Amino acid sequence: MDKTPSAAEPFQGLVQVYTGDGKGKTTAALGLALRAAGHGLRTYIGLFLKGRPTGEVEAAKKLLPLIRIEPFGRTGFIRVAEGVEDEDVARAHEGLRRCLEAMLSGEFRIVVLDEVNTAVHLKVLGEREVLDVLDRKPADVEIVLTGRYAPQAFLERADLVTEMKDVKHYADRGVRARKGIEK
Repeated sequence: MDKTPSAAEPFQGLVQVYTGDGKGKTTAALGLALRAAGHGLRTYIGLFLKGRPTGEVEAAKKLLPLIRIEPFGRTGFIRVAEGVEDEDVARAHEGLRRCLEAMLSGEFRIVVLDEVNTAVHLKVLGEREVLDVLDRKPADVEIVLTGRYAPQAFLERADLVTEMKDVKHYADRGVRARKGIEK
């Protein structure tokens, strides 16, 4: 049974931003993808700055073709004090190109640019480059931008902005990322 929106039920794609210093930005985007999959809608998720294996990447493989995740970061971490490497920039630009391709393909109703806000903050991508992608958004595609440090221009462009606020976090007590919870 095809559950995709029909002509009688048009899909209006908007722009969402999930930002802030609290936990849950990527998780919220994944929850949206899971909800959409339940209605037969396809989601493409481009992971900027993330390249190591995670539970969500493995889970999404089981939900193909409804949810497709592609990581564009390298396996290690970008350390702000050390600066960005050319490989980080190249991977981010390839990721942005792939997200644009997915957005324009007609195959996906939702496209998530995970950690794109942070990529812009670290100058791995330019703010204008991301805005140019948003300028080309089809009317029936939902776009989600996640990550800390969302630029003001992204907030202004968005139809929905959610800020996750860190009130208390067990990492402050030394609890490391746990398999199945944070990774």
